[in-house]
Amino acid sequence: METVSLGRTGLQVSRLALGTGTHGWAHRSEQTGLGLDGLANLLRMAYDQGVSFWDSADQYGSHPHVARALQGILKQGCPRESVVIATKTSSRKGKEVTHDVERFLREVGTDVLDIVLLHCMGQRDWPQRYAEAMEALSRAKEQGKVRAVGISCHDLGALGIAAETDWVDVVLVRINRAGVHMDGPVDKVVPAIGRLYAAGKGVYAMKVLGCGQLTREARLAMQYVLQLGTVHALAIGMSRAEHLAQNARLIEELTPWHPLQAQR
Repeated sequence: METVSLGRTGLQVSRLALGTGTHGWAHRSEQTGLGLDGLANLLRMAYDQGVSFWDSADQYGSHPHVARALQGILKQGCPRESVVIATKTSSRKGKEVTHDVERFLREVGTDVLDIVLLHCMGQRDWPQRYAEAMEALSRAKEQGKVRAVGISCHDLGALGIAAETDWVDVVLVRINRAGVHMDGPVDKVVPAIGRLYAAGKGVYAMKVLGCGQLTREARLAMQYVLQLGTVHALAIGMSRAEHLAQNARLIEELTPWHPLQAQR
């Protein structure tokens, strides 16, 4: 699978990311329900198929599963840099975020977290509300514990202000062709994502399949987001090996539709 540069982060990500947060809440998700070995094996299977971008979160409870998969990859002699791990903190205070970063490092079993996002930003004034949390992540980045920082977005105003906020390296956005579970109507969200991309942010997408409503037209759904030319990768929650294989194949087949410059 081809990879692309994730904005100006310096990270190379596969176009497909394996999401671990389907119905994720209270440290559980559909993926973690597979069990420690079940999800770890799926992540390693994804890696073998070129899906080297893994999306996790404290809220999903998926750090131990990611750690188990990462251990297996490292034991095979693969470099740590060959997989990009994103996670998210729901903390809002500086000290809490600092503690989260240290805990996440232990839970994932790594010296550096590739991406840490402030989870579920739902207000336009989030940079003012959560300045402490942002500062804590900036310090972690300066200390080499985090490579890139940003937000997962759940509000159109929050999405818009992210493009104007220098602190933001990466944004996880909600986008699909049907406008299902998005931050606003498609004709408002698409230009907002375009502004993120133009500002050099790393952009990856969730809800591409509309929380399952578009699975029967997965090719069209993925093609729609890829053709925007402003989204670097698609994060899709998968729990079965056959779904992983199907989605990986679709992404590879649709790569020529993607205007972004790819690198093998």
